[in-house]
Amino acid sequence: MQNKRRNFIKKTALAGVGVSLAGGVNAMSAQSYSNIIGANNRINVAIQGLGRRYGAFIGGIASKENNVRLKYLCDVLPSQMSKAANKVGKKIDYKIALEGNIQNIIEDKDVDAIFMATPDHWHTPGAIMAMKAGKHVYVEKPCSHNPRESELIVEAQKKYNKVVQMGNQQRSSPQSIEIISEIHNGIIGHAYKAIAFYTNGRGKVPKPVKSTPPEGLNWNLFQGPAPRKDYMHDTWNYNWHWYGWDYGTAEMGNNATHELDIARWALDVKYPEYVDVIAGKHQFIDDGWAMYDTMEANYRFADNKMIQWDGSSRNGYSKYGRGRGTIIYGSKGSVIVDRNGYELYDLRGKLIKENKSDGKEGGTALGGGGDLSTRHVVNFFDAIRGKEKLNSHIEVGAISQMLTHYANISYRVNKGFNVDENSGKIFDREAMKLWSRAYEPGWEPKL
Repeated sequence: MQNKRRNFIKKTALAGVGVSLAGGVNAMSAQSYSNIIGANNRINVAIQGLGRRYGAFIGGIASKENNVRLKYLCDVLPSQMSKAANKVGKKIDYKIALEGNIQNIIEDKDVDAIFMATPDHWHTPGAIMAMKAGKHVYVEKPCSHNPRESELIVEAQKKYNKVVQMGNQQRSSPQSIEIISEIHNGIIGHAYKAIAFYTNGRGKVPKPVKSTPPEGLNWNLFQGPAPRKDYMHDTWNYNWHWYGWDYGTAEMGNNATHELDIARWALDVKYPEYVDVIAGKHQFIDDGWAMYDTMEANYRFADNKMIQWDGSSRNGYSKYGRGRGTIIYGSKGSVIVDRNGYELYDLRGKLIKENKSDGKEGGTALGGGGDLSTRHVVNFFDAIRGKEKLNSHIEVGAISQMLTHYANISYRVNKGFNVDENSGKIFDREAMKLWSRAYEPGWEPKL
């Protein structure tokens, strides 16, 4: 029966999975994909990483009409698996296996796709491992920990011909799709500038000190591709985001990914020509937060276009009147767009059109889930079946991700730099030293 199923998958027609999106990505031929699953055949999936984000996938997985079966819940902390099993069990009425080692799932030939919601440093290496084993991948943002990984994950998708969706779910917003199409068609004239912003009131974090890992935590596997180090107190509890560059990518990779992606999409640009930032740690100066908590980044593109990032992680004042979003300026008007919809203004600042969502995935609250995530997940399944194009093909997502990497590198080397607008490479030797990272021996991502 298993062989029959796999043969059916291999013989299914390859159709409808190409992409043609702004940002320099050409339409992908349907023939570039393999192992597309038939519309009437079940997709078996696993979720790796059971922290705050995995709940966003359950709606799409649990819906009977999607014909999907969740085979595995995977995490390096047993208590996380138990909590997830209890939560998911309220929506799924069959038994789901709990597995602490993703490698065992990757080796299961009956698994068709893997959702990756791990800490950032696992995303590209884990996605490549999965693709090499024949799995399709839904990889949460950031899709990469550094610029070289952005290159590698795209190269892997092309080599192994798998469907790879990045988890920047606003790409699946009907309102965002509508207004950006109208921007490209000239509704605000020449779109020349975008301001992407994010505001949050995150509090103090403990100073990390050497301690015993939480009971049951497989600390070695948590570190995975990262060089080995002793466990530091509270690293597990989300604070790996702020405790240096071993596992996280700061607020840039954590949240700027979303809004910068919308800005780049709206302006129809690819790589910038120049990047610089002003950033620093300005709140709770003596706590354990090791990175910037405030950043302004500037990206200059060809055709005199520009994107500005304005991010405040620990000062909750919303100077744009909301916690997150993107403002696009044009020669004939302006648009502000976020996860709740958009507003269109003329040059006098008069509201002339709006389209608001009735969904529940706006704002800056921790955790995941909502209509946009569910749409994004279903789009992933439909692309696997050849019914739709991906809304955020990895080749598109990786370009947007580069904007976050440029800003982090500029912050770390304390200077701006020029960028090759065609290749994305940085014209600065010191900055290029951060193009990749050191890996634990044997864990280097390889195609």
